[in-house]
Amino acid sequence: MPEPTNLRFLRLLVTVLTGVMIAGLLAILAMIVIQYRTTRVPLPEIITLPDGTTATAYTQGSDWYAVVTADDEILIFDRASGEIRQRIAVESRP
Repeated sequence: MPEPTNLRFLRLLVTVLTGVMIAGLLAILAMIVIQYRTTRVPLPEIITLPDGTTATAYTQGSDWYAVVTADDEILIFDRASGEIRQRIAVESRP
């Protein structure tokens, strides 16, 4: 018994749609990977912390980077000079 024309068309449509969805997903992933590689800001070569401080976390922006210390303090450094721009004390909640 031959396959009805409508069923054959529907099977072709589902196959094409599956291929288009896979290609679109691969294109989106490729764009994310390309964007991630080009927007990375380089890490500073040396970070000099004040005596007695221990770093527990690090983050950075376009012209600054910040180090969270074990003493619950955030030190914000200027990327160009390496000098401390700002100190922020983190208060703990009761």
